[in-house]
Amino acid sequence: MTALPGFVFVHGAWHNADTWHTVLPLLRARGFIAEALDLPGAGVYAQDPSCFRQQPADLAAMATEFSPNARVTQDERTAAVSAKVAEVAARANGQVVLVGHSLGGITISPVAEAHPAQLAAVVYLAALLLPPGVSPLAFNHEPELPAIPLQQRFEQLLVADPTVVGAGRVNWLSDDLAYKARLKAFFYPEADEETYRQFTARLHADEPASVLVVPSVVTPERFGSVPRYYIRTSEDWVTLLPTQDYMIARTDAVMPTPTVSYTLLSDHSPFAAQPQALVAVLAAIADQVCLK
Repeated sequence: MTALPGFVFVHGAWHNADTWHTVLPLLRARGFIAEALDLPGAGVYAQDPSCFRQQPADLAAMATEFSPNARVTQDERTAAVSAKVAEVAARANGQVVLVGHSLGGITISPVAEAHPAQLAAVVYLAALLLPPGVSPLAFNHEPELPAIPLQQRFEQLLVADPTVVGAGRVNWLSDDLAYKARLKAFFYPEADEETYRQFTARLHADEPASVLVVPSVVTPERFGSVPRYYIRTSEDWVTLLPTQDYMIARTDAVMPTPTVSYTLLSDHSPFAAQPQALVAVLAAIADQVCLK
């Protein structure tokens, strides 16, 4: 057991544990235990439609084949991360800094609610930080949202209607140059082509739509007792900066303590574009919680 808190990393939509392959060794070099996991429905657990690997792509099948990933639930994802937190806490100082990227925010929040004593901090990296009772889908339709709703922007990327296939479907293997350019511009605009290829080579096609209708379960008494941090990404075209600030303000309004914010001059994927800068922020957060 070390004297430092451990780190557990939760990836976002369509991604997997490989998301963090640049970050984990840098934190381990600083003496931290740092682990990532594939959420149910992602990485080794991904269940892609049969049409996803067909070349050339069958666009009609892509638009209609029901997703085997549609059966994945938010409860399963919360349980998987809770188990990883317990495992890393046992190897560290009994506490974990839990980091979630993008859609991973909707998983780290219920984990913090369920296991506040095991968490030294919860960190949202350009992630969904939702107030009590609000689902991702409902949040996306809030009239006060100060930016273009995420759903409207992702309509440029989805190759099927989620109500038909049960998932948000993205074709990472597409040979359509214009479509591929849109994917890169959304997720990895700062990455060179080789870095983009490395980070997207194993991404899955289908993100279960069911997780988007699950309301946030956080309470001031449990979730609100965990030190909370947000890493803002100022050049982000997925979770736009005004949306990030809006989520922070909405959550802080009902929690006993404020969110502490850091800002990276980065796109949505600083683990690819700026891993050293990201790790410096994460180490600073760990230092802060160690002093408390």
